[in-house]
Amino acid sequence: MMNNQNTFNTQFVEVVKDNDLPVTEILEDVYNALSEKGYNPVSQIVGYIMSGDPTYITSYKNARSLIMKAERDEIIEVLLSHYIETKLK
Repeated sequence: MMNNQNTFNTQFVEVVKDNDLPVTEILEDVYNALSEKGYNPVSQIVGYIMSGDPTYITSYKNARSLIMKAERDEIIEVLLSHYIETKLK
């Protein structure tokens, strides 16, 4: 018989990452690669985050492979946290 005792409790899930490179470093490297290639880095990164399509990111300097090592929600979390820390506090 199934125990329904925890049906209404929030479950905590810890995601194990296989990437040792912090999202902030990934963003910096991707931003620099996009800038060097003459793209608008903000527009390209937003396009990638919104669509999940890695072709928004150049393959120059391995930027496309690099950005795919971070989950898009992690990228948003880092960006939002930085915004809150620098603009709202």
